Parts: sequence; structure tokens; C-alpha cells
Amino acid sequence: QVQLVESGGGLVQPGGSLRLSCAASGSIISIRAMGWYRQAPGKQRELVAAISGGNTNYGDSVKGRFTISRENAKKTVYLQMNSLKPEDTAVYYCNADGVITNGGHTGDYWGQGTQVTVSS
Repeated sequence: QVQLVESGGGLVQPGGSLRLSCAASGSIISIRAMGWYRQAPGKQRELVAAISGGNTNYGDSVKGRFTISRENAKKTVYLQMNSLKPEDTAVYYCNADGVITNGGHTGDYWGQGTQVTVSS
């Protein structure tokens, strides 16, 4: 069984920084892409950032402020968030896409979410 466990959320003042981590565990052979999505109250879930191989993709609202990185050996993805704004407040979800397990199954998985609140 594949699990994604996120950490690093919390309360931060505007202009501050946070670093989110997400570690995948289970009988995983490979993961095609990992990423972060967020959902604010009353809004749809949106892409924050994703990484696949050497390629990264960012949502327009976070470009230049957030950086996604990945440690393949640890099956872990990170999101460094700088210059945080109140509108970044949301639940942040980790996603692993194209996960191949040693049972031959391929699937997509989500973490449980971690709250990020930007407020003074």
C-alpha cells in the first residue's frame, strides 16, 4: 500500500517562509511525477507545483516565490515557499502520479493535506 505523508505546514506571517515535505512509502518501484496542490475554502483545488524528471511546472500565482524539488532515492518532494501572502492560505496536498508498485499496479496517490495559514 502506498502512503504519502506531508509535514511542514503551519502559521506564518506575510512575507515569511515555510518548507513542506512529502515522503512516499510502500512497495514502490518508481514514481513518474510528484507535486503539490492546494485548496482554499470555497475554491477548487489548484496546481501549485509539479516535478517530473528534470522538468518543473508552477501555478502562475506562485512563480518566482515557490520552488519544488525532489529526492528520488528518498521518494520525497519538497516545496520551499517564500514571500508568503495571505492568499496562499490553504490546505496543501501532495500528489504522486504514475506510481508503479512491485505488484505491477500503476496509480495516483494523494496525501492527507497540511494546513498553511499566512496571517499577521
